[in-house]
Amino acid sequence: MLTKIPKQFYFFLAAIFILNVIQSSFTQLIFDEAYYWYYSQNMAWGYFDHPPMVALMIKISSYFFNGELGVRFMSCVLSSVNIILLWLMIDNPKKTDYIKHFFVLVFSMTLLNAYGFFTLPDTPLLFFTSCFLLTYKHFIKKPSLGLSILLGVFMAALMYSKYHAVLVIFFVLLSNLKLVRNKYAWFAVLVALLCYTPHFYWLYDNDFVSIKYHLYERPNGAYSFEKYTLGFFVNLVAVFGLTFFFIYKALFKTKSNDLFTKALIYLTYGVIVFFFVSSFNRRVQTQWIIIICIPMVIIAYNYMLQNKQALTWIYRLGLINTIIIIYLRMGLAYQPLLFNFYYESHGNKEWAQAIENEVGDIPVVFENSYRNAPMYSFYTDGTPTFSLNNYMYRKNQYSIDDSEEKVRGKDIAYISKYINDNSFSYEREDGGLYKGKYIPNFQSFRKVECVVEDTPIALNSDENITLKVFNPYKESIDLSKIKFAVTYMDNYKIPKETLKIEPKAIESNTQVLKQQDTTNFKFRLPKTEKENIGYFRVVISENNLYFGLNGKPIPIK
Repeated sequence: MLTKIPKQFYFFLAAIFILNVIQSSFTQLIFDEAYYWYYSQNMAWGYFDHPPMVALMIKISSYFFNGELGVRFMSCVLSSVNIILLWLMIDNPKKTDYIKHFFVLVFSMTLLNAYGFFTLPDTPLLFFTSCFLLTYKHFIKKPSLGLSILLGVFMAALMYSKYHAVLVIFFVLLSNLKLVRNKYAWFAVLVALLCYTPHFYWLYDNDFVSIKYHLYERPNGAYSFEKYTLGFFVNLVAVFGLTFFFIYKALFKTKSNDLFTKALIYLTYGVIVFFFVSSFNRRVQTQWIIIICIPMVIIAYNYMLQNKQALTWIYRLGLINTIIIIYLRMGLAYQPLLFNFYYESHGNKEWAQAIENEVGDIPVVFENSYRNAPMYSFYTDGTPTFSLNNYMYRKNQYSIDDSEEKVRGKDIAYISKYINDNSFSYEREDGGLYKGKYIPNFQSFRKVECVVEDTPIALNSDENITLKVFNPYKESIDLSKIKFAVTYMDNYKIPKETLKIEPKAIESNTQVLKQQDTTNFKFRLPKTEKENIGYFRVVISENNLYFGLNGKPIPIK
């Protein structure tokens, strides 16, 4: 199969691979990459925000290289192999006459290009989408046990990459409902479920924290047509750049003459419709729709081979896209090329090293920043860091792992935008300000859980509410060290007001939260004059830190 690929194809492929490796080496990490690098320092079957595939990629990369390339190397490899997989899914014999047109089409797709070197969950998602589709292409021609196993493995790999992968599997199945009567298809599902069992167990063992966050606890905002739905259509254009008109025209003109083409069409339209509907509820991020790039490469290239006008214009506009993309990629590594624009990849090493020069090698606690904490650790050779999340932020991987234990009881540097008595500061070139102070014997109890079971509850009610406080730590916590409060939130879970409360312990003479035990209290909701309150949560402040995220959002009647 691979021996039939012309040498010219490999020349272009090698050029892209080398370009991505160079880009990876000279471009500083963006914040999400640093966060996933942090994942990879403690390999697990799951993480707070995502399944573990991105962490595995980074761990493998780190065996070959250090620094940024030690995070991104596998992205360079998978993106190059992905191009081969896309080529193999195109049957038109005329394709070998227009190899440069194929590469211009692929390289000119903005996010598909970016994920050629950035290491994010969408990188393996794109790769395994191609693996899944190519296997499915052979499977529908002649089902077999071997292909069934491969199909199952790739379905599991998709789901290990990102939860959005369920859309790929669902819409391909929807395009061919006869699969429900195919024994090999059911065997593929069984293989996928077996392969995915470790992650299912991780979810169960962690109280389905990822599912609960994405479906119920994630903050949102009031609907805005410009921000949500119009933004969605802008994203549909942005993923293809200047070629968008001809690429979508190719989609509209393509007929489902065979099961594989039908699967590509169902997958593309299915994802577009799904996120169009979602745009009426929340803002759709550009990378959420990147899955359509895989079927659209095949659809658009096949259309180009049949339509001279499309071939000419996608090639011309694709070249312009390519020139713009290459210039912007150079700007990612060398900021002056972008004039006054600063991106996430600019200045991170500098601010991390400046703070390290100030505080030395002591642990650093960042308030409300799962982005800065891992970035600092990456550029200071693994200095222990922790993201202290308060009620104005959200939970993340630092909320469920053991990172808090690495800073508790230590003399630390505390960096927060909320402090006014800072003893040091650093201003980034883009204007971002880091303010810090030193805290000896730092103590936090962010894993203490506040559970309210009497729900829903009427606002400004005088009824007594039962509060169960679970202390997971191996030592008791003196009640004099903590304060309780209620944070009121609107219908989109955005904090509006935090009011202190004084819960009464049900057992008299309770002085501590016993270690690894639950203490029961009674409390009343404090009166609030705020309007449009949809939720509240019970929160705790320890040692005069900002209140945390100890309780789940509870609906108000």
